[in-house]
Amino acid sequence: MSIERERTAIDEIDDQILALLNQRAKLALAIGRHKRRRAQAQFSPARERQIFDRLAAANAGPLPNEGLVSIYREIIAVHRQLEAPATIAYLGPAGTFTHMAVLRKFGARAQAAPAESIADVFSQVEKGAAKFGVVPMENSTEGVINDTLDMFVESSLDICAELYLDIAHYLLSRSHIEEVTRIYSMRQPLAQCRVWIKTNLPRAELQEVASTARGAQLAAQEAGAAAIGTELAAGLYDLNIIGHKIQDSPYNRTRFLVVGRAPAPEPSGRDKTSIMFSVRHEAGALYRALAVLDKHDINMTMIESRPTKKTPWEYIFFVDVQGHVSDPPVARALEHLAAATLFMRVLGSYPESE
Repeated sequence: MSIERERTAIDEIDDQILALLNQRAKLALAIGRHKRRRAQAQFSPARERQIFDRLAAANAGPLPNEGLVSIYREIIAVHRQLEAPATIAYLGPAGTFTHMAVLRKFGARAQAAPAESIADVFSQVEKGAAKFGVVPMENSTEGVINDTLDMFVESSLDICAELYLDIAHYLLSRSHIEEVTRIYSMRQPLAQCRVWIKTNLPRAELQEVASTARGAQLAAQEAGAAAIGTELAAGLYDLNIIGHKIQDSPYNRTRFLVVGRAPAPEPSGRDKTSIMFSVRHEAGALYRALAVLDKHDINMTMIESRPTKKTPWEYIFFVDVQGHVSDPPVARALEHLAAATLFMRVLGSYPESE
């Protein structure tokens, strides 16, 4: 077959794909109307996971599953916006890793609304200015984001979904690398690139700012200034990339959470449940609480603690376990855990991203 005939065949397939995409869009709009009549949530991470898993299992190639999921993630995001357009709040300004997480989860056409802080993300969702919020939860090299954990103590929002993003840091500037005397970024990126900075720019002043995008904004205004940020920020703020993938660890990843005013509606079959609780300030109290999970054969994947900020030396514990709150073993374990603690709250059950 000649290249012209192959291109003609591709054009014919594209016409079929276009027709099928519009047919799918009409069905998505019909589903949206059914959901509104029944007051059901428009955002269903479990349904998305089921679609991805089913297609990956049926995929005969040569299209890789990663590429297939990427295509369908965008298709679903566009159709979700048709069903019910939603504003997504995130830690801004534009160009942060959290902004990239919004685009990954909700698609390139997402109505992304930058917020000045993690607390402001929660506030926008609580007030209804945004349907969902996306916040960083933990980084594989720097640990948990305390501001996010603290907000769950103050807020009634639920965790609806999670996603992981591979973190690649770039040095951005309008100056040449040998002219850089100051580097702007958040505390975490500066720490994650400390070896590269010491090796390549040992005399540069390190200036901590509220976000990587804010650092990019400042670097765009100053001669001799640079920022550690994203490829997205380089394009948004007209900066050159003068250092590629400068993070010290090649395994740098960040976990992000999607928060909303209602929990995810149904289990996916491969879920995670997040809880927080406090125990009496006495010997063995935490051990007895965690023993409940072991008794019911519940796998704990994370535990973190934060001070209550009310009574000295009293802490709130944050725990992730595998399973959905509607699974009988998890439901029984949480019932017994509630009885063994001063208080307990389920923050959400949602599909495991990995």
